[in-house]
Amino acid sequence: MTMKKLLCAAAVCSMMVAAPAAFAQAGSKADYDAAVKTADANYKAANTKCDGLKDNAKDVCKAEAKRDRDVAKANAEASRDGTDKAHAKAMKTKADRDYDVSKEMCDDKSGNAKDVCVKEAKAAHEQALGSAKVSKAAATGTSTDVAEARADARKDTADAAYKADKEKCDAMSGDAKDKCQANVKAKYAR
Repeated sequence: MTMKKLLCAAAVCSMMVAAPAAFAQAGSKADYDAAVKTADANYKAANTKCDGLKDNAKDVCKAEAKRDRDVAKANAEASRDGTDKAHAKAMKTKADRDYDVSKEMCDDKSGNAKDVCVKEAKAAHEQALGSAKVSKAAATGTSTDVAEARADARKDTADAAYKADKEKCDAMSGDAKDKCQANVKAKYAR
């Protein structure tokens, strides 16, 4: 999954935060059981396909299969429970598994390109986690809790994005590196 797709996924999560009450409908245990059974069957089939791959492609494939299974199960649980808190937990599961996949994809790179890739994946992860935290706070806390969660999410996301942008400068040297670092510090007011 590309960083662009991860950011889009985070944007979708942000939209889910805006209307959490829309998700609060409890589903049936039979629907949950069927969804879990389907997720497990899909995981087994995907894992079998992964066995035919080699090296990091196999690792990425297995991480994607695990992500898809875990997210499907978390969504099934959220649908069964029908609570905003359960949906926030599903959002966190998706963020964590997307991050696992992104880190595996970074393993195909080396040097500074790999470092940048990992830091960009971390930035996307922090953004998605922030959305999940805000959603959970909206479901379980007061308006003060929501405001604090939003502030924490903004800070964590900005910190991770700063580190990713700063890492990009490390590939440069001389005046270009100095200018890059100055631009990054100005962008993040540091």
